[in-house]
Amino acid sequence: MSRKAPVDDTGDDGLRISAPKDTAAGIPGVTHALRQSFDQMGARRTALTLLRVNQKQGFDCPGCAWPEGDKRHVAEFCENGAKAVAEEATTRRVTREFFARHTVAELGERSDHWLGQQGRLTEPMIKRAGAEHYEPVSWDEAFGLLATELNALGSPDEALFYTSGRTSNEAAFAYQLFARAFGTNNLPDCSNMCHESSGSALKETIGIGKGSVLLEDIHQADLIFVVGQNPGTNHPRMLSALEEAKRSGAKIIAVNPLPEAGLMRFKNPQRPSGITGRGTALADRFLQIRLNGDLALFQALNRLLLESDAPGAVDREFLAAHTAGFEAFERHVRTLDWDDVLEATGLAKHEIEATLGDVLAADRIVVCWAMGLTQHRNSVPTIREVVNFLLLRGNIGRPGAGVCPVRGHSNVQGDRTMGIFERPPAAFLDALAKEFGFEPPREHGFDTVDAIRAMRDGRAKVFLGMGGNFVRATPDSAVTEAAMRSCRLTAQVSTKLNRSHAVTGEQALILPTLGRTERDAQAGGEQFVSVEDSMGMVHASRGRLAPASPQLRSEVAIVCGLARATLPAVPGIDWDAMERDYDVIRDHVSRVVPGFDDFNGRIREPGGFVLPHGPRDDRRFATDTGKANLTVNPLDVLRVPEGRLLLQTVRSHDQYNTTIYRLDDRYRGVKAGRRVVFVHENDLAALGFADGAMVDLVSEWSDGVERRAPGFRVVAYPTARGCAAAYFPETNVLVPLDSTAEISNTPTSKSVVIRLERA
Repeated sequence: MSRKAPVDDTGDDGLRISAPKDTAAGIPGVTHALRQSFDQMGARRTALTLLRVNQKQGFDCPGCAWPEGDKRHVAEFCENGAKAVAEEATTRRVTREFFARHTVAELGERSDHWLGQQGRLTEPMIKRAGAEHYEPVSWDEAFGLLATELNALGSPDEALFYTSGRTSNEAAFAYQLFARAFGTNNLPDCSNMCHESSGSALKETIGIGKGSVLLEDIHQADLIFVVGQNPGTNHPRMLSALEEAKRSGAKIIAVNPLPEAGLMRFKNPQRPSGITGRGTALADRFLQIRLNGDLALFQALNRLLLESDAPGAVDREFLAAHTAGFEAFERHVRTLDWDDVLEATGLAKHEIEATLGDVLAADRIVVCWAMGLTQHRNSVPTIREVVNFLLLRGNIGRPGAGVCPVRGHSNVQGDRTMGIFERPPAAFLDALAKEFGFEPPREHGFDTVDAIRAMRDGRAKVFLGMGGNFVRATPDSAVTEAAMRSCRLTAQVSTKLNRSHAVTGEQALILPTLGRTERDAQAGGEQFVSVEDSMGMVHASRGRLAPASPQLRSEVAIVCGLARATLPAVPGIDWDAMERDYDVIRDHVSRVVPGFDDFNGRIREPGGFVLPHGPRDDRRFATDTGKANLTVNPLDVLRVPEGRLLLQTVRSHDQYNTTIYRLDDRYRGVKAGRRVVFVHENDLAALGFADGAMVDLVSEWSDGVERRAPGFRVVAYPTARGCAAAYFPETNVLVPLDSTAEISNTPTSKSVVIRLERA
């Protein structure tokens, strides 16, 4: 049995490879950002738009969730933020004539890059049963069709309500209210595929599934670990925070299989040294770890701390007062086998011992991480071990120290706060019931992986996506696409064209929506929305551009319109009032979601407000023990059969999630192509492949199904031995649907066993 991904027309015939860079940003970052912006928006629109990005009276960048400081630069954006804004504020348009020219099947043959470059969607479109083309449809007919299909289901649980992390707090709250008033907790979201492991581990260990640091803690830290993260591409504004920490005397340890430019040196284009000088060296130590070796690394550091004679190596007073489970944790860690550690990490023992020296010299430590930690089978135990590491020296609940999961989408954390969660806590449902006068469903719903299984098995028949590109963001592409095609109706709330519009159910709807950059005028006047960043800061976002089309509706308006068409009247829910004035939604939120008291008042303060965080604020831990929990995490070394490699899927520099800006990856030396696989030159020699050879990537999993990504060029690259890297979404086809992290059910996109076959 074989599953292959569609071959994209990405122009790889012109692919060129050069040496990777060792410096991020600088003048090239500025020129690339402006070139992309001018190309999409023109010079005047570029100036009007970029100068409002991340400003207190402007709009929140859709590019990432990194926070802004109180003092902001006039150009408070990074290269990839500028690209994200340019993609949304583009002057290109997708009209009804476009859909008349292209069948749905033709769109399915196009690359992600080509689809995204066509421009903004302009009016609602429908693909009727048996039709080959999308055609225009009125909003009323679109809502009527969705309502008819939803109400014809045998159970509300046959519907799926997916959410992308770019959805605002107001839209997310209304969306989850609609889904629960309809009768289901089927609210999968993009967090299920990225930081679900972080939330699961942190909720168990410190009582809240969010990071414990604020931006000033990064600036005040003595030592910062950046683990499984490529900030130069994925969170470029983080580089400024790391630079500030370095200027204050911090050391930085980079832990990553790839030597990313953004971990090595940063040329800040907002400083003279970033333009004329060499910039700032960031990583004081680079631990080039083998994929899936992070649990072993932090467990080894914890054993060394327990064995150390250095004063204060372990904060016994903090442990006694604020933690539980120390005795079992200590017994387990002291049995750690060093041979397993060295095999799992690929590091030498002296490298780990030298890292211990950095730890002992630091009073305040922050550990930052991203998907390099969260997308493995043992991701939750790994992050629990990171928490163990910080607890041993009292590094949670004091300035300059703590856990820092760096999330991607600009409001993915806020969506979860607003109730986008398939397993909502009882207290949240109780508050909804009290506020709106209906009994919400209590049964847990489907997360993203379970939603795909449900569609595949015929247990889910209607899919509504609030933003995002579901079929390209998810694993096991062939299975996911077949599952989507089995639905009676698929509907996508979108700003731009993507592959999810070409992989449809029997019927399909495209519902075009406003972007962050655009004015949102409702019957109650001009509206603004709010977002929560990766550090729990909530602030307003106000678009200023004219909408790309008069037919666009806001996400809030779409949810409220659909709710009116679908649901019987509920006395406590006034959809008209919520659509007319978003203050009404915020008033509801203030009475339902803890920490949002006087939401409407505080959100109007410049810069917004910070949400309460028990562990950070006063070392309160809302766990089952009432304390921070040290945990026991068995080390199971991931051993790969001879002749195989361990693959991680990664982004290119000209990419944000499934949005492909250009076909280049400047920092890794890739030009005009994406179908490349990075492998260490010694591994290539051992496997009998030359640099530049053309290969198919074939993943191996216990189900015996062959998953193949054809036509990749091998690139000799200084990655960790035994490891490989290639871009997603092209390699999502290789990630088995059933290969997921324990507890969080997140796809294991960073530890896929593959073999190379000659193409």
